[in-house]
Amino acid sequence: MVDLNTYKRVFLIGAGGIGMSALARYFRGKGKTVAGYDRNETALTRELCEEGIEVFYKPVTENLPVEFLKKENLETSLVVFTPAVPPGNLLMRFFSENGYKMYKRSDILAAVFNRGKGIAIAGTHGKTTVSAMAAHLLNQLPEGCNAFLGGISCNYGTNLLVSEKSPYIVAEADEFDRSFLKLSPFAAVITSVDPDHLDIYKNYNDLKTAFENFVEKVDEKGVILLRKDVAKKLSLPSGRKTHVYSLDSEADFYASKIRIAGNGTYYFNLHTPSGVIEDLLTGVPGLLNVENFVAAAAVALICGVSTGGVRKGMAGFTGVRRRFEVRVNEKGLVYIDDYAHHPEEIKACISSVREMFPGKEITGVFQPHLYSRTSDFAEEFAASLDLLDRLILTDIYPAREEPVEGVDSRLILEKVSIGKKQLCSYSELPGIIRKTQTDVLLTMGAGDIGDLTEHFESIIKEKIKNK
Repeated sequence: MVDLNTYKRVFLIGAGGIGMSALARYFRGKGKTVAGYDRNETALTRELCEEGIEVFYKPVTENLPVEFLKKENLETSLVVFTPAVPPGNLLMRFFSENGYKMYKRSDILAAVFNRGKGIAIAGTHGKTTVSAMAAHLLNQLPEGCNAFLGGISCNYGTNLLVSEKSPYIVAEADEFDRSFLKLSPFAAVITSVDPDHLDIYKNYNDLKTAFENFVEKVDEKGVILLRKDVAKKLSLPSGRKTHVYSLDSEADFYASKIRIAGNGTYYFNLHTPSGVIEDLLTGVPGLLNVENFVAAAAVALICGVSTGGVRKGMAGFTGVRRRFEVRVNEKGLVYIDDYAHHPEEIKACISSVREMFPGKEITGVFQPHLYSRTSDFAEEFAASLDLLDRLILTDIYPAREEPVEGVDSRLILEKVSIGKKQLCSYSELPGIIRKTQTDVLLTMGAGDIGDLTEHFESIIKEKIKNK
């Protein structure tokens, strides 16, 4: 395990990533000198700079802080990088060629996580919301909790929670690059095991095997919590306490008497092995979030949060940026933004919008994420997007991938059966949104479409003003 006490300064390559920025904040809070590089300036990198973490955007050594260049500081300088950074990156080469200690983000997260009573939230989708919910519910304990989140909590305005008094550390257990196999959790949650990251895994069975290897790493005295359908897909280790949860079918933890409360939020009864907690209220809208709350509440109750703490925390939870985030809901016009980038996430997102706004016309804007995922799941994406009334499809956000010949957004568009559909470039989006008449606008994707949400919000509010 990496001894983090050795290092006085930390440099992060890819500092603007959601997981990397949480580490940057963590080390800054520990009194270390922290700096980093990212390709693009974003709201998040600007926030880091405001917090005293220097971030620059050209991968040249001239931009490196002087402290990181002094030879006498070599042994006490740590370089953290994300797999999304290409190996040819000039800073990667510089640090590698000059003998700096370099570790992947997953190694450093594991070094922090494995020292505490770790609660790992895994799954091909749903991790961020359940992690944020679980952290917020655990924060109802007198000692609070620690958390490394994959999104910005609206309750706290950050992706990092720190408590010197709490042994609990909530973190997302990411299956990409098999990173989650470095974690040794006290408790593990698996929200979903759907085919994904087939550029990393040989096939779906290989992916499921990785999840089985992950649950094997749970402490023998710990707890495993699985969504009901996941429990049917995986072979589980014997000798560990295991619970199953579901939305509304009988399980160890499940919801009943689900009814809409207003603004898309819900009341429900939570069934647990110890009894029923009646009339819980969700603080955020969407039926998908009732199931997320069931999982998060199960974690909280297992860790000793009182029923009163669960009730208060659930009602007071205000969400995660870009996770079913209702940005406008006024005078018959609605704008919702979501990080959905997998067919099952898109299906759940649109279905929740349909339940909230029955009979309303829904226009969805979707930015596909990765060439490999687009190629692997074009039919599944089309089937999910068919739940819309109108589709605006943008070009693919490549992230870490190079273009693949013959793979573009038309692979999805051609398979979508609804009549109102169109393809456009990223730059054309604002103009198209301005001209589109609809009741509900829903933007989805894990790429830079998130950088346009404030612009889209202002367009929708302008329409309301002129109504």
